Amino acid sequence: MTHNERSLHHLEKIVALGALAAVLALTIGFAQAGDPASRAPKSPLRHDEVYLRSAVALVQDAASGETLIAKNQAAVLPIASITKLMTAMVILDAKLNLEQRVAISDEDYDLVKGTRSRLRPGAVLTRDELLLLALMSSENRAAASLGRTYPGGTEVFVAAMNAKAQALGMNDSRFVDPTGLSSANVSSARDLARMVAAAHEYPLIRQYSTRESATVQALGRPLAYRNTNGLVRSAHWEIGLSKTGYISEAGRCLVMRVRMASREVTVVLLDSWGRLSRVGDANRIKKWLESSAAAGPHS
Repeated sequence: MTHNERSLHHLEKIVALGALAAVLALTIGFAQAGDPASRAPKSPLRHDEVYLRSAVALVQDAASGETLIAKNQAAVLPIASITKLMTAMVILDAKLNLEQRVAISDEDYDLVKGTRSRLRPGAVLTRDELLLLALMSSENRAAASLGRTYPGGTEVFVAAMNAKAQALGMNDSRFVDPTGLSSANVSSARDLARMVAAAHEYPLIRQYSTRESATVQALGRPLAYRNTNGLVRSAHWEIGLSKTGYISEAGRCLVMRVRMASREVTVVLLDSWGRLSRVGDANRIKKWLESSAAAGPHS
């Protein structure tokens, strides 16, 4: 065999071996595609794939504290009526008589934003009813009267709010009134997650903040109220605690303790633009968590 013949024979062997390898690879590939156990598991969605209109967002696993979504969580912003969760905790911590009747006063008027209220001066409700209206429907005069009738008055009440915040490690937070109407009531998402966790320990706050509706008697006539968070009326949501908030400086705000994708999570949304954007963000978060859970763990 000549040198050229030997080279040609060697080249033919290489080509044949390459073809055999290609056939084997293709065969193995088909076998893996047909075998579910051999497929690589899907990775869950990344939280940066969740489009949120809220300027600030934080979603944490309530049990472990694991952060699932974080967007500007350290930013310190006005929190509007999210404030009323702190108001409720201070009232309940004081162990005041919830059946004591309290009269709405001219002092309870909103002189900051000029918001309206159906609780007119002279209307008398129990402290329990005022707490319910403050948490469920974000009634500003109800919250103001709770602070005004606290032992020592509103100034002492606000001091107790700030002391409670410090005790909870809410170092980014400051309160100046019990309603949240002042833009000087500020906090961060990470602080509010702490506040939600603390508030969730109070059965009455859980109950009242998620009540769908209620009717109270004021000045001889019934006044019907609804929860400011429409999600509590949805069969698709399991909400254990809720509070909304809005003033122009704060935008639309929402905090919740909610069960999603078979686990308890804390949701904080601040400075959301558009009347329905905070609800839209909450739904997007829910969809992401459910999709992520269905996708399974990382490979």
